Amino acid sequence: MNYIVCYGHHLFGIYILPDGGGQTSIRPYWRCYFPNTQAIIYVVDSSDTDRLVIAKDEFHAILEEEELKGAVVLIFANKQDLPGALDDAAITEALELHKIKNRQWAIFKTSAIKGEGLFEGLDWLSNTLKSGGG
Repeated sequence: MNYIVCYGHHLFGIYILPDGGGQTSIRPYWRCYFPNTQAIIYVVDSSDTDRLVIAKDEFHAILEEEELKGAVVLIFANKQDLPGALDDAAITEALELHKIKNRQWAIFKTSAIKGEGLFEGLDWLSNTLKSGGG
């Protein structure tokens, strides 16, 4: 899916790369959307601890892509409204975000269904891009 979104005086071209519920066969096609990318928004289901290892592996594989080397990273630790959801510190540890040394990144706790944390994350992204990140 492709969208154009205006937020904080920035026009964002948004490409939603479907996870497909673990359908790994479509992931190689993600590369079609990598050229000229300034930012990555990675959404993690904080309540699905069984898939965090897969999420971590996919995340770090994306970060290794040559065409994404300069992109800043915004991580949404989503579904914070659900019981048992891991907080941002636990998601940071599970995704091994401490290994990210060569780019700007931030993580925000979110609940998309309640609209919590989304604007804070997008504000960070907008300000980071405005100041020359990505």
